[in-house]
Amino acid sequence: MSSFKNIFDLYDWDTLEKEIYRFSSADVQRVLSKDKITLEDFKVLISPAAKPYIEEMGQRSNMLTKKRFGNTIQMYIPMYLSNECQNICTYCGFSLLNKIKRKTLSDKEILKEVAHIKHLGYDHILLVTGEANNTVGVPYLKNAIRLIREHFSNISIEVQPLDQEEYKTLIKEGLFAVLIYQETYHKATYKTHHPKGKKSNFDYRLATPDRLGKAGIHKIGLGALYGLEDWRVDSFYTALHLKYLQKTYWKTKYSISFPRLRPHQGNVEPKVEMTDADLVQLICAYRLLDEDVELSMSTRESENFRNNIINLGITSMSAASKTNPGGYAVDPQSGEQFEISDERSTEEIKRLIQSQGYEVVWKDWDKNISESVKDEFENSRKTTI
Repeated sequence: MSSFKNIFDLYDWDTLEKEIYRFSSADVQRVLSKDKITLEDFKVLISPAAKPYIEEMGQRSNMLTKKRFGNTIQMYIPMYLSNECQNICTYCGFSLLNKIKRKTLSDKEILKEVAHIKHLGYDHILLVTGEANNTVGVPYLKNAIRLIREHFSNISIEVQPLDQEEYKTLIKEGLFAVLIYQETYHKATYKTHHPKGKKSNFDYRLATPDRLGKAGIHKIGLGALYGLEDWRVDSFYTALHLKYLQKTYWKTKYSISFPRLRPHQGNVEPKVEMTDADLVQLICAYRLLDEDVELSMSTRESENFRNNIINLGITSMSAASKTNPGGYAVDPQSGEQFEISDERSTEEIKRLIQSQGYEVVWKDWDKNISESVKDEFENSRKTTI
């Protein structure tokens, strides 16, 4: 039976780390002279030796992105449904032991949030919850998707890992994509940061994209949380995972996200710093490795960084994000997962993207909104906008 763990077990973290840090300028020049970049080449492009070549990598990344995706950037927004969680995760504001205001949205509250989001123009939504199976398990998610599916073209989720049959159930309801981050591929470090709860099972989380592929999901989002371990090695494992999935589940689309540790209740300090230049290097390396993968940039990053990253390979961006359940219209005081950095409005980000020669991809409010959500919005707009 196909499993990424079979591939994962062939590699050793310490050996990979030594390889990545051993490359020279000559190795980088050799790789950049090639038309087709391999996984072995990717190691070179994320190495310290490649840092002086970021501008050249960026130019090539921009060219490849426009060739594949044109002058378009998709905008999406996260909607947090619940911050209840049964896990202890050292870096997350939702962690079980954190004393925050817990909140799970009711049906009416979900529609109130949807009304606000649709007013902003979004047609792509990411549903996010903590990992609390009894509260926000499959029945809750199934109901949430049913409530909102008529209002959005694409519904994605970032929730607890599920079994294959559970994913099939949600796909039948209209689920389009699932984001599942391994956080770190270093098993010992993973255990340190996930000491309690279902999420502490490294292998079950590692196998989640396999279950998604077998369930027939349209798109899978991968990534690591940069700061827990050496970002270069974690990025190689993520790329290794991506290439395995593309080969095994070739009908599925894929995206990569780049979350760096952000302030939260608990405030674990990054073990390894990832600078802005490092992140630019990584984004370009991914684009050179894969012309088709979608690269996503969230509001975790600063205004200045997001201003300058648009032309370097990014294909989707969020804006005006709230990381607490009900944060848009229902309950601004509920506990948030982490602090965002770029707090600009949707309109400001839209104008930014357009000012750099790109078209924003989404549908207009009036063309893709039901009467029930319009009514909900009109009833609540005085207090929520």
